Amino acid sequence: MEKDNQIFGIRAIIEAINAKKEIDKVFVQKDAQGDLMQDLMKTMKRNNINFSYVPVEKLNRLTPNNHQGAVATIAPISFVALETMVESVIESGKKPLFLILDQLSDARNFGAIIRTAECTGVDGIIIQKQGSAPVNGDTVKTSAGAVFNVPICKVDHIKDAIFYLQGSGIKTVAATEKTEQHIYNINFNEGVAIIMGSEDRGVNPSVLKIVDEKAKLPMFGTIESLNVSVACGAFLYEALRQRM
Repeated sequence: MEKDNQIFGIRAIIEAINAKKEIDKVFVQKDAQGDLMQDLMKTMKRNNINFSYVPVEKLNRLTPNNHQGAVATIAPISFVALETMVESVIESGKKPLFLILDQLSDARNFGAIIRTAECTGVDGIIIQKQGSAPVNGDTVKTSAGAVFNVPICKVDHIKDAIFYLQGSGIKTVAATEKTEQHIYNINFNEGVAIIMGSEDRGVNPSVLKIVDEKAKLPMFGTIESLNVSVACGAFLYEALRQRM
């Protein structure tokens, strides 16, 4: 973790959250106690800050300083509001192409996806505040800097974002093996948002229930699935092919 992108100490993190800094994630010592730690937990939950419990050894690796049981990462980018992002693309007259990542957790996969998204003209990426990969140094490096060129939006709930997109006339397509429909039968030459799932579980079943269409890639080998960044690239380039 880059030292310039981290905050350590409970009170410092609380102040940063209250000052509306772009806190990407907070690592909290799993057995930490005390009134100040309770204040931090309340502040994080009230502001929907992404956090996870970790052993003290991880915090000690992140910083040699007196972290008091908490270390936060500051995102190297500014996130955009969903409504602002969607309205801006629609008003430009373009056929919107958005990407929704349903709790993708690996920063390197995230970076690789952002890189492909930038190359294929994606108008914005939507992630959930809780449970998503952090925007950190690994993300920036793997994206080859593309993270600074593609708008990224954090939302409280993926399903609410899907409903908003659908209400804005944008079709939602989930990448999943739980369908008989291949990607090549989908019309991507219109306003569309492609939904990719997490590395281990795929797209959440509750999300699959509300999307407009589901699609899969044809598979001929013995391995049942592709790496999510590779699958995402296949979906995005099919969308690009249809739009050319």
